[in-house]
Formats: sequence, structure tokens, C-alpha cells
Amino acid sequence: MDYLYAALLGLLQGLTEFLPVSSSGHLVLAQHALGLNVSDGLLSSLAFDIVLHLGTLLAVLVYFRARIMALTRSVFDKNMVEERKMIGFVIIATLPAVAAGLFIKSQLGGLYHSATFASSMLLVTGAMLLSTGFIKVGTADTKLKSSLWIGVAQALAILPGISRSGSTISMGMFLGVDPRKAAEFSFLMAIPAILGAAVLELKDLDGISSGDLGIYLVGAAVAFVSGLAAVGWLMRLIGKGQFKYFGVYCLLIGSASLLFL
Repeated sequence: MDYLYAALLGLLQGLTEFLPVSSSGHLVLAQHALGLNVSDGLLSSLAFDIVLHLGTLLAVLVYFRARIMALTRSVFDKNMVEERKMIGFVIIATLPAVAAGLFIKSQLGGLYHSATFASSMLLVTGAMLLSTGFIKVGTADTKLKSSLWIGVAQALAILPGISRSGSTISMGMFLGVDPRKAAEFSFLMAIPAILGAAVLELKDLDGISSGDLGIYLVGAAVAFVSGLAAVGWLMRLIGKGQFKYFGVYCLLIGSASLLFL
């Protein structure tokens, strides 16, 4: 059964990490609705959480491999000015989330187990996503000011139920950034965000026993495949102007959770 739960949690993590529906909110609701190891056991361990996040991180690296390679080359090529600027913007956008992770997250402990709070924040996410349908679609690139505000939006996603991709892409759109460029920037921001969170958690990690390795690999593999599919699907929907419809889903799941959980 642990293998089945590992696959289910990997699927949930992979899909909701990048779709604008809040992975943290869905994990809280899944624990309450399905009884997936709420407080203890292998699949609720810190090590398993880190492995799932690394699986989704690999999905971003694979999907945006060409863009990431260009950004990496720019470190050694002074002529790649725009790519160098983009690296700076990603760093700036990451700072608010770093501050939130270091100084605020520890104060929110109980909220990460509250179905009521996660459901309420899903309603906020839904309203935010739907509101993007009422603004004029911009064509601008990400700039210094917009990257900072997008970073603030990412920091707010520390709350369970607030979608990281939803809040950052929406903020970019509100600031007039082209939706596809806002989405790409959001996913590039996910790289240091996910990696940084994993590094911070490593200090509390006791390790992975060899007997449990298969379960971890199953969870990571499912998280990677589902995460890769989610990124590709979201980029296509944004290109078609259908990003706002995820708001309907968030409103429905948030309302249903408040009623039944």
C-alpha cells in the first residue's frame, strides 16, 4: 500500500506544484479526505517530501532546458546581456520568498494541517485567477520592478491554499507582462524556490533507508512525469488565454472542502 500512496502523493505533488491550484492546499485536503498519513509514517516524512520536490524540480529543468542552458552560458558570456538581466531578475524575485521561509514559515505551523484555512485560501486563489480574465493582456517583458512584485506574490504562496504559480503568473499579468513570459518567469523562479526549500530541510533529514528506496523512487518518478505534463499543459492553456478557468476549479474545490471537510 505504501507504493500506491507514494504514487498518489507523487501524482498530486507533480500536478498541483505547477498548475495554479496550490500543491500545499491540496496535500492538506488530501490528508483529511483520504487519510494519507496525516502525522506520521514513511510517506509523511521529511525525506519523502524532499524527494517529491526534487522530482518536480527535475521536470522544470527538462522542460525549460534550452532556456536554462542559455542562462547558464550567459554567466560566462558578457555579450548575452538579456540573459544576464533575467538571472538578476530571478534572484531579486526569490528574495521575498527566502525572507518568508526563514522568518515567517515557522510561525504558521498549525495552518499546514488546517483544512478550513487551506480551503479558504483556495477561494482566494480562485478569485485571483478569475480576475485575470478582466484585464487587458499585456505584451511587456519582465523588468526589475515587475520581478520584485512577482517575488512578493511568490512569498504569499507560503500560505497553504495560495498557489505559487497562480499568484506569480497573475501578478505578472496584472503588471502588463506577456502571459507566456510571466509563466516562464514563474517556472524559472521555481528552480531556486524548490531547491532552496529542499536545502533548508536537509538539516533536519535523518536519511533514507535502503529498504525504503523503492518507495521514494516511485514517488519521485510519478512527481517528475506528472509535473512535466502539468508544465506543458499549463503553457499551452496560457497561450490560448484559458489560464483564468483554473479559478473556477479552485472556487469549487475550496467551497466543497469547506462544506464537507
